[in-house]
Amino acid sequence: MKLNSFTLLFSFLVTLLVTEAIEKGDIISQHNFDGSAEQTYWTASLGPLVQLVTTDRGNQALRIERNQPNGASIWATVSLPAFTLSGSKIRIRALVKAVNISTPPKPWNGIKVMLHTQGPSGDNYPQQNLPQGTFDWRSVDYVASIPSDARQATLRLGLEAVTGMVWFDDLLITVYSKPRPPPPPPPTGLPYKGHNLTRLRGAMIGANLKEKDFRDFGSWNANHVRWQLIWGGFPHSPADNADIPAYEAWLESALQHLDSMLPVCRELGLHILVDLHTPPGGRNDENECKLFKEKRFQDAFLSLWEKIARRYKNESIIWGYDLVNEPVEGVVPDDIMDWHDLAIATIQRIRAIDSEHAIILEGTPGGGPGALIDLQPVPFDKIVYSFHMYEPGTFTHQNVYYDVTPISYPGVIDGKMWDKNELRLNMKRVLDWQRAYNVHIYVGEFSAIRWAPGNSAYEYLRDVIDIFEENEWDWAYHAFREWAGWSVEHTGDKYNTQHAPIPTNRQILLMDWFKKNQH
Repeated sequence: MKLNSFTLLFSFLVTLLVTEAIEKGDIISQHNFDGSAEQTYWTASLGPLVQLVTTDRGNQALRIERNQPNGASIWATVSLPAFTLSGSKIRIRALVKAVNISTPPKPWNGIKVMLHTQGPSGDNYPQQNLPQGTFDWRSVDYVASIPSDARQATLRLGLEAVTGMVWFDDLLITVYSKPRPPPPPPPTGLPYKGHNLTRLRGAMIGANLKEKDFRDFGSWNANHVRWQLIWGGFPHSPADNADIPAYEAWLESALQHLDSMLPVCRELGLHILVDLHTPPGGRNDENECKLFKEKRFQDAFLSLWEKIARRYKNESIIWGYDLVNEPVEGVVPDDIMDWHDLAIATIQRIRAIDSEHAIILEGTPGGGPGALIDLQPVPFDKIVYSFHMYEPGTFTHQNVYYDVTPISYPGVIDGKMWDKNELRLNMKRVLDWQRAYNVHIYVGEFSAIRWAPGNSAYEYLRDVIDIFEENEWDWAYHAFREWAGWSVEHTGDKYNTQHAPIPTNRQILLMDWFKKNQH
């Protein structure tokens, strides 16, 4: 429904007067681009290529045109109250129409309805990708996190690295979820780890490893494997289009393989974390778990964890249960549990069967450091909290999805000097969160692509492991005999798919740390 000028003027006041006491549903900013108030608001952004125009629907919209493929990006921006919103999630909605949008050179280029946040932990650019070409009015609707250390937040509407014309209308930004409440006084004593070892040090493993693979890994003196229950691939898999019986059949076959390797893992002292990498329903085109879209998938999720708990409740070599890998919610319907509530419901089901094994929780979206510190701990004991360390992703994932100029570490990455001190600062937010709640931290994944230039991958791995060890965090390298890109048994030559004739310095690094392991 279109909003009148009075409503828009009120929304401007809301934008300016948002207080610290934000509530879910509060309007942060709202624009329908009609009337004199809108003309005044957008004056600074308007020019030959950015205009308020009458649409084929008889109302006004913001139109942005970009004619030069190599010119600067064309933006109109909305400033948001970063300090007030820090630690919250916001929902961003708009209508978008486009004509003759050229092919984006990179996946993140193109039409932009993009949030840009800035703070000590870095810049973030959450967005919902939109197609190229020509299309009529369609909805943009996504949820974005405001980091707890955000100092600036800006919504950008425009065109980046593409030509064509785009219209924006009915922009609405609301509070989706409040920041987690301040922590209570932490419990005293040592945090629960779920094991009696000095440290778990190991790796996530490929889905189909055989006994020889485990014996090879055991010969490195590793004491831990993160066992991913993964169907086909990540983030997308056959689960995206499978019904629940087909999913359950796949899961049973995956668990049978795990069962068959339990004896050798017991013999080698490889403590297993059961990691549900592929949840029921898989993921949608935005990489959101369909677990948070349909009740049938949540019902299947609850049932499968009861099944896993019954299966392994008496198995001592199982360290714990990682409920879902890198959860992403998106917009959760009102009748569906969000991740925090679903985790509570799942833990209740597991604890009715298995009171002893550790339960591992990752934050949403995506399981990174920022996602973890936004997570409110659940009201249970015997919980371990986990994050995955791939920051800065521009370095760790270079030339995985698209071609870029080689990026070195340490060095300037995305305009910032990244070295061991910057990595330590990046992870300090996790350490602070851990201390606030007196919980144990497990780094479930970390890596750097093996073809990073020179000695960069080794130096990055060396530095992050040093920091994990300083903080007494358990850790699992990503990954052992999974995809060759992450393999420490391969050289830095992207096109050489054979194991190195002698151990690489990355393999030696892991083995040197594994020498310290107990079993």
